[in-house]
Amino acid sequence: MSGVAKPGVSAMSAYVPPFRVRLQDWCDWTGNSWDKIQVVVGRSFRVPGRHENVYTMAANAVLRLIEQNDIDPQRVGFLGLGTESSTDNAAGAVIVRGMVDRALDALGKPRLSRNCEVPEFKHACLGGIYALKAATRYVSCDAGDRVGIVVCADVAEYERGSTGEQTQGAGAVAMLVTSEAELFEVDLAHSGSASDYRGPDFRKPFARHFHEAYAPETQRMSDFPVFSGKYSTYSYLDETVMAVEEMLRRLNVSAGQYYHSVHSLFFHRPYEMMPVQAMSFLYVRGMARGDHYQKQLHELCEAAGVSVETLVEESLSNPDLFASVSEQGAAVTDPYKATSAVASVLRKKPEFRDLLGQKMSMGAATVRDLGNLYSAALPVWIAAGFEQAAEQELDIMARPMVAVGYGSGDAAEAIPITPVPGWHRAASRIALKQALANPVDLTRAQYEALHDGHEVKGLEYAPRAEFVITHVGQSYEPAFQDLGVEYYKYVG
Repeated sequence: MSGVAKPGVSAMSAYVPPFRVRLQDWCDWTGNSWDKIQVVVGRSFRVPGRHENVYTMAANAVLRLIEQNDIDPQRVGFLGLGTESSTDNAAGAVIVRGMVDRALDALGKPRLSRNCEVPEFKHACLGGIYALKAATRYVSCDAGDRVGIVVCADVAEYERGSTGEQTQGAGAVAMLVTSEAELFEVDLAHSGSASDYRGPDFRKPFARHFHEAYAPETQRMSDFPVFSGKYSTYSYLDETVMAVEEMLRRLNVSAGQYYHSVHSLFFHRPYEMMPVQAMSFLYVRGMARGDHYQKQLHELCEAAGVSVETLVEESLSNPDLFASVSEQGAAVTDPYKATSAVASVLRKKPEFRDLLGQKMSMGAATVRDLGNLYSAALPVWIAAGFEQAAEQELDIMARPMVAVGYGSGDAAEAIPITPVPGWHRAASRIALKQALANPVDLTRAQYEALHDGHEVKGLEYAPRAEFVITHVGQSYEPAFQDLGVEYYKYVG
């Protein structure tokens, strides 16, 4: 390649646990509507085995990235971990590094460079995107001829019977970040950032473990969040809007022009319907600001029973969601009632469904079988999209795309990405479908036992070519302590 360097992602890989819960089965077990669940949520989700955790999944993805792309481990100067499921409050990516190093020893390869940064990034589901931004800055500034690896890994788990149970998932995605991208450019110069404190949006305070009402049927240490469904949705929509509109400002383009010219839209995806809801919300905001289709806007407002003036007023507002929830508690109301109403009408329009069908189609079928991967949810959709594009020989070279990340609490990022020359070669090595192959479908009893930490009967699985937890330290003596420290090995 010649000309100005375009830093970005040059390779991707993935790991998901073998154990799968089909949501149609789950609906049969719980009495939920499969017709609704398959439209709103998806088709299935993965559950981690008792032999694995967020670090083993991350290490699996990193080792696959190295092997599938013949990466020289000695050139890796940055290994960033994005997660909200870590089990150690002192160490982060260095745990992943330790596992990968020993696997490389076993495979007769050199270890990762001793001069390698190993940070962990935590901000709910946005940690992986923050890690990607940091790695992109690293290769742009002080990497020299070295490269960076970002791995996004999480376990999304919810208490059985909760409103979030169907949106579980687990997995990891690793990305090779280089100063000359070989898959897609990451355009930080025109990215949009947004953040605001939202109190009880979606949290994992340590104190929850000491409350008698928390996870009473679960024997193992669980990581169930405390969350407020509708309020969390309001927060997601509000913050992604702010990030996307900041990106549009930096690109110096109108919403209408951008939404119709961009080739592909990738959003953080906690479940199937959330990105569709977000995009319809953004589209209506653009219309309210006079960017496009004013005649259609009046028709939509009439159908929704709201005035155009109210919609425009909302589009110019800056609501304080935390103040609202502090005052109203569970009764907090939608700060964008008119926008939400018009967006709901818009989503039913065939022409809008066709538009999203074009711009959210790449990888969409694959991610319906993945569930919520938290920090890896957006990267895995991107991986699925590029893999599909390579398989179907789609013409996406230099076509503008956008990656919209979100982390509850809350913050968002909107980053323009663009496929670079030769992208199809890098995409053909992602092997996401291979990572999803040969799932082990769980029975109800197996799922409940695995979820709750009980003995799992009739579930035979022999780990191969992956990392496993061998034991957890028990020593707590003055001279030596490893209480709670997890030990790992690579099973070839």
